[in-house]
Amino acid sequence: MFKQYRLRDYDFALVIYCILLAGFGVLMVGSAKESLQNKQGLGLLVGVFVMIIVSLIDYNLILKFYWVIYVLNIGFLSMTLTGLGHTAGGAARWIDIGGFRFQPSETAKILLILFFSQFIMVNKNKVKTFKFLAISLGLIAFPWFLIYKQPDLSTSITVFLVFCIILFVGGIDYRYVIGAVAIAIPVFIISFNLIIQPDQSIIKDYQQRRILAFIDPESYPDDALQQMNSVTAIASGQLEGKGYKNNEISSLKNGNFIIEPQTDFIFAVIGEEFGFKGCVGVIVLLFLVSFECIKIARRAKDTGGMLIATGMGSLIAVQSFANIGVNTFILPNTGLPLPFVSYGLASLLSLFIGMGVVLNVKLQCIKGKVKNI
Repeated sequence: MFKQYRLRDYDFALVIYCILLAGFGVLMVGSAKESLQNKQGLGLLVGVFVMIIVSLIDYNLILKFYWVIYVLNIGFLSMTLTGLGHTAGGAARWIDIGGFRFQPSETAKILLILFFSQFIMVNKNKVKTFKFLAISLGLIAFPWFLIYKQPDLSTSITVFLVFCIILFVGGIDYRYVIGAVAIAIPVFIISFNLIIQPDQSIIKDYQQRRILAFIDPESYPDDALQQMNSVTAIASGQLEGKGYKNNEISSLKNGNFIIEPQTDFIFAVIGEEFGFKGCVGVIVLLFLVSFECIKIARRAKDTGGMLIATGMGSLIAVQSFANIGVNTFILPNTGLPLPFVSYGLASLLSLFIGMGVVLNVKLQCIKGKVKNI
């Protein structure tokens, strides 16, 4: 279970990047909603501890239980839709186990990365076949549907995008990629036009209004207000920001004009209090975490390790882009947290566990090996 590793092979840079992000997140959660700061701080301490423990466990041993991981994931996601889940804001996304409430869709991202990393490695001689592609789509469809039905459209899109990246890096035939793109573009256009119709039943009404507000904010001012306030807050910070926990009357955060500032709109709080410099600093750290994962993937000793690191790097990149895109009004409003920074113990611990596995991949990298991915 625990191998003997060399300390010099440990990726301290990745550890530092993650701790810096999460530590800054504790500060920003404290500014956004002070009552949650201690919980987030505890989550950081537990997360770092778990990350270090997981990093010393041979990832190949974890991957041997990939079917158990898949079934466990389905079980957790199913609980949210069976009446056992906790409902808030019209969505059943949380379950209570032993007094601890967590969001299974957050752990699902990590568990699905682990599952498909091993599934592709076990079937690496069949990856280019249509049968393998069909089976893979079937395997992702069930958990994707369970996440979508919570409803959690943003997470379901993120999961599918990361799945596509893993499948592509895993060696799927380029003909299928080209075919999928050729089909996806017209399907997206048709689906989008159906979604914006008045009597559509594809997505929830509030999800439709968010999309319509993004297209035409003047016609849907109430639904666009949150994002418009977010942009105003970021712009008001200018270069230096208004200062941490400032008491300025003009602060949109202090005036409660930003809803859920500790989660979905934490980036707006960063922009207002730390300005352009603070925003760039966070983006650079997120980029470094993602880039470090890709560097590890290129030196991984096997396909499973490569896909784990690629999946985690992709998850950080996709989710960061989505969260910041919403905060800056370049994407429709969604409910994705900013990795390591937004409040949410399930998200924070899941990411630290995932990074722990990536760190173990690094410990077992083959020296001098560089693979194009």
